[in-house]
Amino acid sequence: MLAQQRQTLILDLVQRDGAARVSDLVAQFQVSDMTIRRDLDVLARRGVLDKVHGGATVPMAGSTDEPGFAEKSLREQVEKQAIAHAAASLVRPGQAVGLSAGTTTWTLAHVLLDVGGLTVVTNSPPVAEVFHTAGQTDQTVILTGGMRTPSDALVGPVAVGSLASINLDTVFLGTHGMDVRSGFSTPNFLEADTNRALIRAARRLVVVADHTKWGVVGIATVAPLQQADVLVSDPGLGRDARLRLGEHVDELLLTDQVEGRDSAS
Repeated sequence: MLAQQRQTLILDLVQRDGAARVSDLVAQFQVSDMTIRRDLDVLARRGVLDKVHGGATVPMAGSTDEPGFAEKSLREQVEKQAIAHAAASLVRPGQAVGLSAGTTTWTLAHVLLDVGGLTVVTNSPPVAEVFHTAGQTDQTVILTGGMRTPSDALVGPVAVGSLASINLDTVFLGTHGMDVRSGFSTPNFLEADTNRALIRAARRLVVVADHTKWGVVGIATVAPLQQADVLVSDPGLGRDARLRLGEHVDELLLTDQVEGRDSAS
């Protein structure tokens, strides 16, 4: 096999799985460790993957990269569905809840249609549309104003001002990334301001984030990890991430189990 052919196949594997180990590539292509490392060097210089200790990963997005709503809605759909159902179990009929913009909160909105008497406050037109289209007569939806971002969030002074006098039982926050040092973050400064206003309006903060958000850092921090009363994620979250998160959030709720701060340590 020519080097160029092998490099194309290596790139396909990394893009498909998100990462690849040198040892696995050596076994698969039956070549030396040094050959694989040279291949990774070539691909890294082309900017199509990031070479890391022991292997390679897909290129890390910049801290200001902001995918659109349609693109994000195609990612981790199974995980988001499970997270939505777990998060919905925290809601009781008659409560006032806030839903930030995002595809995980949008998925949650569909599940919350079954909860009677809700008042829902959101800065997400797609989330508001879920409730509007369903036409539930016992649910009230309040959509903030504001400027629209690529991820379909309404942000800015109008959005922040509209949240100043609202009191919520729980806010469900989607996040671009989560990291021990940077906390929950977003690639958009104005969205960070609006999300902080949502958090201030609520008695309880529940963050909904699938495992791919771990280690991702946006340019603006919304809140430190320890500000989350509950973090709802999925079993794809690695053991190290569970341990680190368990040290900071009050409760780590996975879609197949619950790990509190004590049991995760």
